[in-house]
Amino acid sequence: MEEEKKEKRNPFLRFLAFLVTLALVLGAVFLVANWQKLNFDAVKRYFTYRSLVKNESGQAESYSYDGGISSSFARLGDDLLVCSASGIRLYSASGAAYVDQTCHLDHPVVSVGGNAALVYDAGGTDLYVYANRELVFSLTVEKDYSILSASLSAQGQLTVVTQASGLKGAVTVYDAAYQPVLGVNLSSRFITDAILSPDGKTLALATAGQTGGVYDSQIAFYSLSRTTDDREPDKICSLGNNAVLKLSWPSQPLRVLGENALCYVSADGTLTGSYSYGGRYLKGYSLDADGFAALLLGKYRAGSSADLVTVDLTGQEAAARSFDYQILSLSAAGRYLSVLTADGLTIYTQDLTPYHTLEGGQGARKVLQRPDGSVMLIAGETARLYLPD
Repeated sequence: MEEEKKEKRNPFLRFLAFLVTLALVLGAVFLVANWQKLNFDAVKRYFTYRSLVKNESGQAESYSYDGGISSSFARLGDDLLVCSASGIRLYSASGAAYVDQTCHLDHPVVSVGGNAALVYDAGGTDLYVYANRELVFSLTVEKDYSILSASLSAQGQLTVVTQASGLKGAVTVYDAAYQPVLGVNLSSRFITDAILSPDGKTLALATAGQTGGVYDSQIAFYSLSRTTDDREPDKICSLGNNAVLKLSWPSQPLRVLGENALCYVSADGTLTGSYSYGGRYLKGYSLDADGFAALLLGKYRAGSSADLVTVDLTGQEAAARSFDYQILSLSAAGRYLSVLTADGLTIYTQDLTPYHTLEGGQGARKVLQRPDGSVMLIAGETARLYLPD
């Protein structure tokens, strides 16, 4: 009798198991097809910022900062780093000041790598690194040297490009304990920028010079495991007359912002992709988003009309949108791109689909996008965090 009851129940149990399996499969397919549309970041923002007091538009209470809108700004975790000619300051999202350092910086530049921030005086001699809301390293270069550029890797390694008499460029790489581990000095080509790979094992240099009597920009790669006596690069990628303005390496491949085109270069020296500006002027950019770069290109150097373009990691145009009015500021991080105009703020995804819109910028002149979708709105004397719904 018990065997007969089991046989009678089996068809029902099998049918129930089939329904459960079908529901799981359909749910998985739905998540794969629609994961970018699902607002998981809203859940993250709720738990991260639930203690902040916000107004009806989703903005936290504004707080005053020292330095003015001409300062350099950077996002360090949830904090705002402000660098002006008179000093360096670090504020929490609620406005608490953790760093207030007085120093003289003629041309302050801010760079972030991993959990640390770098501040240096371009053309000057001083450099500072901040982590855990405090100063962890400072450097004053030798007499007759000046700092051209510097960057931090995700592992906390420091790269410093300097200019000195008798050399066209010198690069020093410091480990996470800020001890020098590699130096490259060039007398035949100018070094304009340098950066370490995401794994911290390869150094990329942007150099300018002549090849066969013709101007030639190059990206030279050096392994950090090389001996100090080995001066020749491991690999070289020529970019022709496309002068390099900026290097960014948040993920593979290396992103090279040029005067005429955005290029992608792998560590083996291969040019893997390129997006030409098509004769348009570069009026703005953001290179550190996940999976794309954002370019603001205009037909004329002056004027407010411009094209906003997102470029994927193969050098192909992902999306484009034309603007007939001035874009005050743009910033990309994670999968978001913030665009600030006089009418307000619009947060886009990679395909330039609006994710959220805030009418009226309430005096904001600059924006800093965060990977979770939140945005720091910076006015002339105040800053506030905006949390989209």
